[in-house]
Amino acid sequence: MHKRIFNATSIMVAALALILTHLSPMAEALADDHIFTVGFPQDNMSNDWRRAQVMAVKTELEKHASIKFIFSDAHGDTTKNIQDIKDMVDYGIDILIVSPRDIAAMTPVIAQVRKQGIPVILLTQRILTDDYTTFISPRDDKIAMRAAQFMASELGGVGNILILQGIPSTTTAIKRTEGFLNEIAKHEDIQVVALMPANYLRSDAIKAVEKALKDGLQFDAIYAQSDSMASGARMALKNAGIEPRSKLIVGIDYIAEAREAIRSGEQKATFTYPTSGREGAELAVRILKGEKVEREIEVPSEMVTHANVEHIETIF
Repeated sequence: MHKRIFNATSIMVAALALILTHLSPMAEALADDHIFTVGFPQDNMSNDWRRAQVMAVKTELEKHASIKFIFSDAHGDTTKNIQDIKDMVDYGIDILIVSPRDIAAMTPVIAQVRKQGIPVILLTQRILTDDYTTFISPRDDKIAMRAAQFMASELGGVGNILILQGIPSTTTAIKRTEGFLNEIAKHEDIQVVALMPANYLRSDAIKAVEKALKDGLQFDAIYAQSDSMASGARMALKNAGIEPRSKLIVGIDYIAEAREAIRSGEQKATFTYPTSGREGAELAVRILKGEKVEREIEVPSEMVTHANVEHIETIF
């Protein structure tokens, strides 16, 4: 009798051991109450879109009791952004989610994280090497090309455009500039009269447009590489006594302010640019489960005009 019990127990133990060897890291965590840590060192939380990106990750990861989410705010300081990454690695993160502010300066530290065996998820911003696990983003070059085509059509092939550029060291700004300039160059009677960095911030966009007006730049249209900058541009125009409707203004992101501006006719168009935060968090969970993930993931983008503004939800 005792022998039968021993044999049955042995079989159960062996079976349990076999199951455990095939458990994913997350399943093992659930078995021993281990908590995984996902870290997101954000570059500037004073940027509404960047804050929304972090909050999207946080909201998704809060669904999983075995995951702890930590984030930081570099306040627009690349040096601090780099130090935040190092601090999170020292803390013991299991996955790094990051949207690099400066691709040249931040590539070495991010590459080192990956070489240490920590998965790296890049959201919307690339680095200079292949030292990452997955990259998730809408296609900035495609959006920029479509923006140029739309603006050329609205201008009737003739006019002057002022470009408000995002953070020049980021891949989003680089691609949104290159894609636009390559396409608009096909229209010889359309000129880009100035390319002014405004760092994706309303305040910087106000200053840039004020400077353009003070310098006497003549422009018919504004291509703002974010809707926050488009908002700043409208404020500057109004402060100067210029009706925003008199300028062709196109942005990117589709935030609530852009929806209201399109409704009122103060902005002609924008393009949805999801933060990719939810998608990044979902990828982090899959990685922790031991699943293989795609290396490149494109998030869809839609153009929004007065024709469809009531049918498309804002990013935030």
